[in-house]
Amino acid sequence: EQEGTYPLPEAQVDRFMMKVVLDYPSRDEERRILDRMAGGRPLPGLRQVATPADIANARQQVDQVFADDKVRDYVVDIVRATRPARATAGRGGAEPANADAAARSVEGLIEHGASSRAAIWLMQAAKAHAFLHERNYVTPHDAKTLAPDVLRHRIMLSYEAEAEGRDVDDVIRTILDHVLVP
Repeated sequence: EQEGTYPLPEAQVDRFMMKVVLDYPSRDEERRILDRMAGGRPLPGLRQVATPADIANARQQVDQVFADDKVRDYVVDIVRATRPARATAGRGGAEPANADAAARSVEGLIEHGASSRAAIWLMQAAKAHAFLHERNYVTPHDAKTLAPDVLRHRIMLSYEAEAEGRDVDDVIRTILDHVLVP
């Protein structure tokens, strides 16, 4: 699938909001896909459900979703916990105890952690999640739910992690288990 292609540089990968992992469809789902798509016919009853103006309006509403300072701190703590201790040492004061404990829980497993852009995207994703659940405020659960999708392509594991058979989703779960939820 990637023959003849090259991986994107880290700075370019970081510009993507999410890396969503999709499983293969079930046998029944795959059969329905085949039945729908193999005939070369358009889907019956296909109709427009939103206009470009509707989408622009929804984006504005997502931007207005409220995020309390405690939730914002939680997002920052999650992202900072992805960084090796050497990357955060001496930068902007002491880490909160929960972020420090989370970082220690994956010490030696991460070669490169998520950038500040990850915190921005995680907050935007959490706001969109809240909006889709008809709330005008973000909960820590919104951020925790979307964190794996926002972080998985931004974290480079160390050789030690690979030798232990750890994958990036496992490391993210460990971080989320150790960052205290407000």
